Amino acid sequence: MSTKPSTKQEILAPAWGHRVPGAGRASHVDPGMEYQGTTVQLCGLFPFVAGSGAPTTGVPIGRHMLWGEVVCLDPLEWLREGLVTNPGMFVLGQPGVGKSTIVKRLITGMTACGTSALILGDTKPDYTKLVEYLDGQVIRIGRGLDRLNPLDSGPLGAAVKRMGATDARQLRLEIRGRRMSLLLALCALVRGQAITNPEEIILGRAVDVLAERLDRDPTVPDVLGMIETGSDELRVAARARSDGEYRRRVDQLVPTLALLCEGSLRGVFDAQTSKPLDLDAPAVSVDISNVAAAGDQLVAAAMLCVWAYGHAMVDAAGVLADQGLAPRRQYVGVMDELWRALRGASGLVEHADALTRLNRQRGMASIMVTHSLADLDALPTQEDRAKAQGFVERSAIKILAGLPPRELARVNEVIKLSGPERDLVSSWAAPEAWFTGSTHPGRGKYLIKTGERPGLPVALSLVGDEWQLYDTDTNVRAAA
Repeated sequence: MSTKPSTKQEILAPAWGHRVPGAGRASHVDPGMEYQGTTVQLCGLFPFVAGSGAPTTGVPIGRHMLWGEVVCLDPLEWLREGLVTNPGMFVLGQPGVGKSTIVKRLITGMTACGTSALILGDTKPDYTKLVEYLDGQVIRIGRGLDRLNPLDSGPLGAAVKRMGATDARQLRLEIRGRRMSLLLALCALVRGQAITNPEEIILGRAVDVLAERLDRDPTVPDVLGMIETGSDELRVAARARSDGEYRRRVDQLVPTLALLCEGSLRGVFDAQTSKPLDLDAPAVSVDISNVAAAGDQLVAAAMLCVWAYGHAMVDAAGVLADQGLAPRRQYVGVMDELWRALRGASGLVEHADALTRLNRQRGMASIMVTHSLADLDALPTQEDRAKAQGFVERSAIKILAGLPPRELARVNEVIKLSGPERDLVSSWAAPEAWFTGSTHPGRGKYLIKTGERPGLPVALSLVGDEWQLYDTDTNVRAAA
């Protein structure tokens, strides 16, 4: 018998067998056995080993990393469908893992469905190209560029002129309250602490007198000039019986207001708004990147003004719609680099909290973006830290990108994560080895958490023009 190996190539049968008679081909493969039982009998399989179907309501943001299903997200649509209790969203992740990418995908899809996007303070800028692509409005705040008047009534002022006497009077009181709230926050920012009650009374009277006398919106220099002059109305408000007593009452208030017009803030908030927000634009971005290098104080001041102005725009649209003077609109507001505004001075968290608390009633979704909860822990007082943590807890939708284990331990105090969820998110945090040219393991990967539900792990892939519109590394490559 020959021991030479055979030269014939062995033919492997297909999975179901050969298509010839008598070869044992299986034309049908039976599925596995299905069993049913109670959670007492089958406790090892409960909670279910396979997740439920991914939401199909909203903007397609990627595929489920386990099942391959398309996952859709839209805070407003999810609220209407009863999937969440409020339209707030909080995005948390390391730099470079794609936090702005998923936000931009949402903006692109939501504006296509009629929702107007407001990017309230773009510090880099990350959103300018996208907003211009969507035929939106870009406002560039900075010295020598567009200016923003903190006392501008904005779209609310225009709405007053189109309303009846009773409604107009109520709206004027709302405008007055907004002016005072923002002016007090800015004064606290430049002073480093809140102003006193007597100073607040004097400020309020000055704003009221100017609103009555001027046929335009007052400015901070107008308020400063009136307080320095010391009219009879202000002396009465200050309860000053002499000029010297009045000067002592405003001795600290005058330099505080002067700092809003001089120093690092000069040329930004000391004149009328040069480019009002467009209510009809599909997207509006307020670019404050030109003041980002001037320090946290100026960035915080810019963000506070932009947030207040943007929310006034939303409220004005709601008022006009209630009066039947304009169509009903819905908005998504993006508050990126949240920590830079909040750490400017004690008490600023209260102002941001007041602006965002009523978003559900406004028909406005809010998206807050930051790198780490440690950013919020760095706030000056325990009260501020507790309120900032409330931003996370109050947001019905939490999106986690790549985070290290230490940060996840902190996150788990606010967002309950299972062991596999923590392992998955931490695996996206950093490459395992030094390989040049490799893609970050967490780029475009997110865990979406809502309530006590299991998280949805999603992988986002860019398509078409998104490669250019969502890219935030162009300056790095251009310098290479």
